[in-house]
Amino acid sequence: MEKNFVPLYTMKMIQKTYKFRLYPNKKQEKMLANYFGSVRFVYNHFLAKRKEQYEQTRKSSNYYEQAKELTAMKKTEAYSWLKEINSQTLQHALRHLETAYVNFFKGRARFPRFHSKKHGGSFAVPQHFKVEGNRIFIPKFKGGIRFAKSQDVLGELRNMTVSVTPGGKYYVTIMAQVVVGDLEKTNLSVGIDLGLKDFVITSDNDRYSSNKFIKKYSKKLATMQKHLSRKKKGSGSWNRLRIKVARLQEKIMSCRKDKLHKISIDLIRRYDVVCCEDLNVKGMVRNRHLAKSVSDASWSTFVTMLEYKAKWYGKTLVKIDRFYPSSKTCHYCGHVKEDLSLSDRYYTCPNCGELIDRDLNAAKNILDEGLRNISAGTVDYTDGEGVRLACKHSLMKSESHKSLACG
Repeated sequence: MEKNFVPLYTMKMIQKTYKFRLYPNKKQEKMLANYFGSVRFVYNHFLAKRKEQYEQTRKSSNYYEQAKELTAMKKTEAYSWLKEINSQTLQHALRHLETAYVNFFKGRARFPRFHSKKHGGSFAVPQHFKVEGNRIFIPKFKGGIRFAKSQDVLGELRNMTVSVTPGGKYYVTIMAQVVVGDLEKTNLSVGIDLGLKDFVITSDNDRYSSNKFIKKYSKKLATMQKHLSRKKKGSGSWNRLRIKVARLQEKIMSCRKDKLHKISIDLIRRYDVVCCEDLNVKGMVRNRHLAKSVSDASWSTFVTMLEYKAKWYGKTLVKIDRFYPSSKTCHYCGHVKEDLSLSDRYYTCPNCGELIDRDLNAAKNILDEGLRNISAGTVDYTDGEGVRLACKHSLMKSESHKSLACG
């Protein structure tokens, strides 16, 4: 059997996103600006019409009605310039607006807001695009647009989105259907505690630190934002510094995302079962002393990465109840220490005398609770021999030392 051969039963179809930096020439930059502006105009124009109609009649137009109106608009002299834009791209802007309205009325999102030029822009290319070499080809752009091809684009291409950041960088995002196989089973399980000093602490006492470059760039960003606030808004120097601030923010975001991807895939490769807390991040952000640190940590994004990578590669992510006292419970004997404070970095058990790092203790408890949930059948988990073996071994080990401590 070849080394890279994947058995057929492990194969699955997934939606994978590829993102690359675009390098348009001057002429293409002008065309892209026209596209961004036209899509923004269509979205804002029909959002205003929906708001006005709803205020007057308590009813709102749907996508199909507004699509017909858009077609009629393009035939008029006043809006004939919209013909320069791919029709499917403009229709997608209306679909985006329709989705925003549906999400609002179903309570999933706030009321749609008008799109602003200062936040960058984007447009979708649902069909008639292709990737050849280091160029993407989309309707009305002759010769294709060059992009930084950091990896091959595999699978069946589904749609494409072109975007520009507030800092003026162009990107293309390609959605494709890709066939992937399960990663090799390790028969190992792990609990993880998410923190601020150490981003991830595992039950095996491995620690993944926060990106040191993010801290460095964040200090620089704070200084630049302070200088920006003192400049006259709209002036040349203000605008130049605004672009620098935007680019540094993009750099911080890129560094953070890269770090999260590396940590999440490392855990998924090493373990068949990963257990974590179902954190109430929104509640933590309300604490003004922790808000910035929690937001910068990007815990929700990290857990989302673990979720979809576990599904892709045949591994299991278990979320335990957010109210489970993982920090206050002794991992060795199960005693709950109610008077544990945030300043206590070590856990000393008054029952059995166990002394252990607070975060390591929490990670071990998270693992034990996650495996108990799987054994009790109270959570969904990937069916596989590797998962069963990992759970059986870890749970037996956990229960044995607790019985000794209590006996």
